[in-house]
Amino acid sequence: MLTDFLLPVLAFGTLLSVIVFALISQKKVLDRMDDPNAIKSTLAADKDSHGKPADV
Repeated sequence: MLTDFLLPVLAFGTLLSVIVFALISQKKVLDRMDDPNAIKSTLAADKDSHGKPADV
């Protein structure tokens, strides 16, 4: 009886946690893309590929 209740709760709790984490990460990425003062990635076409990475 306990596993009939506990397993779905843990599964949906994990799924909800992953969705919340993804939404927070997406918001951070979109905010950084809109910021003109953000440090450019070394993968950007107009940035030196031998420079310091932007997120370190």
